[in-house]
Amino acid sequence: MKMNQTDFPILNQKINGEPLIYFDSAATSQKPQFVIDAITGYYQNDNANVHRGIYELSQRATNLYEQARDKVQKLIHAKRREEVLFTRGTTEALNWLASTYGVENVKQGDEILLSYMEHHSNIVPWQQLAKRVGASLKYIDLKEDGTLDLADAEAKLSDKTKIVSVTHASNVLGVVNPIKKIAQMAHEHGAIMIADGAQSVPHMAIDVQEMGVDFFAFSGHKMLGPTGIGVLYGRYDVLNQMRPAQFGGEMIEFVDLHEATFQPLPWRFEAGTPNIAGAIGLGAAVDYLTNIGMLEVAKYEQSLVDYALPKLKSIDGLTVYGPQESEQHTGVIAFNIAGIHAHDLATALDQEGIAVRAGHHCAQPLMHYLDVAATVRVSFYIYNTRQEIDRFVATLGKIKEYFNREFA
Repeated sequence: MKMNQTDFPILNQKINGEPLIYFDSAATSQKPQFVIDAITGYYQNDNANVHRGIYELSQRATNLYEQARDKVQKLIHAKRREEVLFTRGTTEALNWLASTYGVENVKQGDEILLSYMEHHSNIVPWQQLAKRVGASLKYIDLKEDGTLDLADAEAKLSDKTKIVSVTHASNVLGVVNPIKKIAQMAHEHGAIMIADGAQSVPHMAIDVQEMGVDFFAFSGHKMLGPTGIGVLYGRYDVLNQMRPAQFGGEMIEFVDLHEATFQPLPWRFEAGTPNIAGAIGLGAAVDYLTNIGMLEVAKYEQSLVDYALPKLKSIDGLTVYGPQESEQHTGVIAFNIAGIHAHDLATALDQEGIAVRAGHHCAQPLMHYLDVAATVRVSFYIYNTRQEIDRFVATLGKIKEYFNREFA
């Protein structure tokens, strides 16, 4: 894959006098000029509300908005375009599911199965649902290498299990979970399978039909798109039985003083004026990624992990969390260096123009499970290079020497 950093204008700057290295794409990705131009082009040339106007601007805006839905459908291999719902992001999508499907189908005494590696967005909505209806939460254990213990998952599944919700790829451990297998196990017990795809859709080929998931959520801003736009995929037959998450304009068919009927899928779930520019920007991001090819994206990122992981592990006192072999790792690597707090290390790296994430990464239960307060996390994407990794590793060595000298 041939990548050109000049496609990403934000990367062509200096931070604290040093060329910027951006290693925090798991939090949010940078945007290529192609996506920025698509958003600007909408506001400059086609700005109007969608679906409601018979005039040309509205028709153009509607076409661009709905074309984005078609692009997403093709990207994730959904069976029908009506299965693609636009949301504000993964967090909103999972909250929708808890407040609609969850409230309608989970009762007192039922169980919800999660894992210890979940992002808070895939824990707190289910906690609140469980408290509301009197259900209980169970968590799948992890093996020593950070992968899911499927034997423990099988042991904790029962006919009381109504929902299984697991991340497709961990935002801390770099693990890719066997969602297809977990979905099969869930369905054998009559439960539905929800997958958090926030860390997988930007980085690998996705086929929701092949995985057998009932719902799949992801965010545009982690895949070169703008903030405030995301997707909830749902199987048509399940979505069609759910009540809308919100009510108002756009999603209604007919309203009188005491009753209302609603639009068919997918518009039933998209109340009010949607994030039109966001959807168009997401569509452009899909175009950009598709032009590269998701298999090529995955291959390139794997080459970066293959290069970086051994170099990091060779640093004395550095502990990598999760799988120790690069072939089991996504472009997310979490680590600590003995004697240096994660926040101090991230601050020192920023002084050298290197942006990384430090903290609990919205995964406090996982931090407790690992018995650490925080970690440093680097996350690679298509605009990163081996040269950046070399500079990063060399800088870690300098920082380590400084801390050893000053605080020994």
